[in-house]
Amino acid sequence: MLKKFIVGLVLALGLGASAAQACPDWRGAPYFGEIRLNAGFVPDPYRRNITAGGTQSLAGCLGQNWAGYTTSRPDFDLYWTGSSSQLTIAVQANVDSILLVSAPDGTFWYNDDANGFNPAITFSNPQQGLYDIWIGTYDGSRRNPGQLVITELNSW
Repeated sequence: MLKKFIVGLVLALGLGASAAQACPDWRGAPYFGEIRLNAGFVPDPYRRNITAGGTQSLAGCLGQNWAGYTTSRPDFDLYWTGSSSQLTIAVQANVDSILLVSAPDGTFWYNDDANGFNPAITFSNPQQGLYDIWIGTYDGSRRNPGQLVITELNSW
């Protein structure tokens, strides 16, 4: 009975096999590594050179109509601890990039253009735990140099 309920709930929410296939896999090893940051970290902002892009379309992921393409595995993993009023994850690149983040509670957050073509996601009172980060492009191009920026500051 419980199994039928779960399957029915998944189908009712539109999260069938095709939606799951459209989403990147948070369980994969990150391409550009990981960092463990605690609230109040220095230097702030933390910056990491990355390459934006991918071939996996986000259209249909979790029933959303998100634009852009990422890799199937995360680009970077952030392990966050401590208490802070805000945490921003952003991308700076010379290409129209997109940002997808899986928060510790399993929710996905998406942004396309927060600052020109550069995406950013700000978490108020961020949860402790693992943030999986994908840095893609709007048009599906690959190998675009850029920087991942992680900060508690109001500007980056």
